[in-house]
Amino acid sequence: MNVSRKVKQILSHYESDNPGTKGNLARILSQGRLGGTGKLIILPVDQGFEHGPARSFAPNPDAYDPHYHYQLAVDAGLSAYAAPLGMLEAGADTFAGEIPTILKVNSSNSLAPNADAPNQAVTASVHDALRLGCSAIGFTIYPGSSDCFSMMEEIREMSEEAKAVGLAVVVWSYARGSMSKQGETAADIIAYAAHMATLLGAHIIKVKLPSAHLELPEAKKVYEARQIPLATQADRVRDVVKSCFNGRRIVVFSGGEAKDADAVFNDARAIRDGGGNGCIIGRNSFQRKREDALAMFDKLVAILKGKE
Repeated sequence: MNVSRKVKQILSHYESDNPGTKGNLARILSQGRLGGTGKLIILPVDQGFEHGPARSFAPNPDAYDPHYHYQLAVDAGLSAYAAPLGMLEAGADTFAGEIPTILKVNSSNSLAPNADAPNQAVTASVHDALRLGCSAIGFTIYPGSSDCFSMMEEIREMSEEAKAVGLAVVVWSYARGSMSKQGETAADIIAYAAHMATLLGAHIIKVKLPSAHLELPEAKKVYEARQIPLATQADRVRDVVKSCFNGRRIVVFSGGEAKDADAVFNDARAIRDGGGNGCIIGRNSFQRKREDALAMFDKLVAILKGKE
């Protein structure tokens, strides 16, 4: 594996990490068609847990098969594939060494009555990640939930264990609970959620793309007084990246709910122009026919390389 100058520069920002963790970060950053550029596209397939099988996979029935997702990530030349325990176990041997994997170690489900205090159950371990040959663990926190402190304590413990054995840590930071629905993607809330994940020691931070809405009155005063630009999506991405130690941490943005291809491409251009490291796209890829998903990934790679 050739480690590019850009990847070495990114790794230099992680000053406390051991060679094992840096090696796994390098594998993710060097994999696939964006390898060496500092840009990433990750395929996450945890939606079956979150939304149920029919809502997740019926639009493209081939996607019920865990091997489908491994193969899609490999054939599209992606940076990594992230999934819960059972999904990775179902293809770990067949696809060993072909794509870096991220074990999603906690999950929620839409049957649980947790609207006021959203939380996730720990469903896998660091030992599982090692056993399956993963490069990283992935963990969701819900800043704003009345249960957020227990989630932060859980990731602190799992992060310490993962780093000690050379794994990287990816944190999904989704604000939920104490704010309005509009506030869940507000510019100030997304930046705050990303900053919390950074402070918790995440190597890679995953957040939603922010809107121009400002939710918190005290934050709104600062944004307006300091004239922090939020007019364009690229402006808002730039603010999130700045909130992650001024770009010293890898930040990727969720693809969100299914949308048309042009919207996906416009999001990717904003992520690129705002200095984000890339996309983590699930439903907007695997709910499409395989040939359409591969064509979409072709264009996303070109966009993130600055060729579109």
